[in-house]
Amino acid sequence: MNSNNVLQAALFIVVLLAAAVPVSHYLRGVMDGSSRVLRIGGPIERLLYRMAGVDPSTEMSWKHYAIATIAFNALGAAFLYVLLRVQGWLPGNPQQLGAMTVDGAFNTAISFVTNTNWQDYTPEQTVGYLTQMLGLTVQNFFSAATGIVVVIALIRGFARHTAQTIGNFWVDLTRVTLYVLLPMSVILATLLMSQGVIQNFKAYEDVPTLQTTSYAAPKLDAQGNPVKDAKGNAVTVDTPLKTQTIAMGPVASQEAIKMIGTNGGGFFNGNSAHPFENPTPFSNFLQIFSILIIPAALALVFGRMISDRKQGVAVLAAMTIAFGVCMFGEIGAEQGGNPAFTALHVDQSASAMQSGGNAEGKETRFGIAQSGIFTVATTAASCGAVANTHDSLTPIGGLYPLLLMQLGEVIFGGVGSGLYGMLVFALLAVFVAGLMIGRTPEYVGKKIEAYEMKMVSIVVLLTPLLVLVGTSIAVLTEAGKAGIANPGPHGFSEILYAFSSAANNNGSAFAGLTVGTPFYNWLTAIAMWFGRFGTIVPVLAIAGSLAAKKRIGVTGGTLPTHGPLFVVLLLGTVLLVGALTYVPALALGPGVEHLMMMGAH
Repeated sequence: MNSNNVLQAALFIVVLLAAAVPVSHYLRGVMDGSSRVLRIGGPIERLLYRMAGVDPSTEMSWKHYAIATIAFNALGAAFLYVLLRVQGWLPGNPQQLGAMTVDGAFNTAISFVTNTNWQDYTPEQTVGYLTQMLGLTVQNFFSAATGIVVVIALIRGFARHTAQTIGNFWVDLTRVTLYVLLPMSVILATLLMSQGVIQNFKAYEDVPTLQTTSYAAPKLDAQGNPVKDAKGNAVTVDTPLKTQTIAMGPVASQEAIKMIGTNGGGFFNGNSAHPFENPTPFSNFLQIFSILIIPAALALVFGRMISDRKQGVAVLAAMTIAFGVCMFGEIGAEQGGNPAFTALHVDQSASAMQSGGNAEGKETRFGIAQSGIFTVATTAASCGAVANTHDSLTPIGGLYPLLLMQLGEVIFGGVGSGLYGMLVFALLAVFVAGLMIGRTPEYVGKKIEAYEMKMVSIVVLLTPLLVLVGTSIAVLTEAGKAGIANPGPHGFSEILYAFSSAANNNGSAFAGLTVGTPFYNWLTAIAMWFGRFGTIVPVLAIAGSLAAKKRIGVTGGTLPTHGPLFVVLLLGTVLLVGALTYVPALALGPGVEHLMMMGAH
């Protein structure tokens, strides 16, 4: 890795951590009601409560909070499904795109509601403008808000004592959407438009190409039927192609919330590698930064809300260390190139004349360093947006994003979901430490007992179950194997990546696997739904249990959970529990593929 790559990666981390401090102040003020912005938006907020019949002064138990969370998102999934099925009859569809298939619409509805944004279709050829805005973009806001309010409820569980409530879901959802996600998205969309990201409602435009190309097209008779020769073969004619259709649309508005909300669904099939979505190196930096800023700030919000800032700093430190290791490892693996080419005397070194390394699938506008940072950020943060082709990464380069998802999306993670996942691992870490020293485990003043550990076990074990069972079904059935484009270890990695992405609500893909089939649509939809709400319910149960407990004072035997020792313990727990579950599968995929590459096979 050259000095330029190191400088870009290090500078990004510095900027991110510096910006997380003021954002955490703002987030905390919004969620505890102390921010001045609530006075400005107060009339709108109160109007929304009256329209919905919500009493903002009434709080909920964890069970009512969970029921409201699931009911709201289930209703959103049903609405989006219907919208996708009837879009052919709706306005705001200048290209007259028809309805999605039943399985495709179901998969897409579940995908956007669960903050996954797994797309098995070409957006600009499938989804109209109204559907993009009223369906997909709206769910980008609500799914992101859901993750944030759940972690805020969990933080309240740590902060409160002998309480039976953890907040009001409707109030939390409204405030996160109105005061956090919406203004941040407006700011980012404006900045992206300044860089050239398009925002319009035009029909697709046909423009002349710089040169005329020809392609072989079937010759048709007067009735429009294919003409065949004496041997029964289809007759073709050279057809000149002088124009190209350029897709338009309200891109910047969806691009902003897809990044800030760690959603990831692209307006175009090229996602953030498309020049209309991500035209310049500065827009690329803005997108990477916006993916991670709320997850980073929420770690500090945790410390502020429990009145112990060092606890939040410790969690953020653990996330940052793991992120930094993966980022430098990813860039190093791609900059090192392919040793099989080196054996053929192909120069892959960086110089003034070439960027060097594995440039396949990379955008020349961004280079290996920015592509590597984007790859790690999008899979560390449960975003799923891509600025380069993950399928063309080296085996070790592909291992990092795969492993980041399989760790449970806790290295920053999605907005809200990353922090509550990391806090679950923190509970597991103090439980293990308590067993080793013979004391009742406690974390930030709350005893961790049998009930909490049962809920922790569900959260930790559910997603590996969904990933490994889903992968097993796919590799054992003809319908699953039919989608593989690269037989062998890489084909297995593609399937493993797909279910790791779905169950952990990431949404990115190796892109070499054909998943637009009923088999994958139904199976990944199940993984996405239970991967999201199968973990949210036990997290809220933990919040309710902790809120009802008394806070206990710090004694000489209390394990410090804000220093370097705890950071190491937390990272070790994440690595051992999260990664070891997948070691056999990773060995069969990226491991074997790397050995084959080293042997030039």
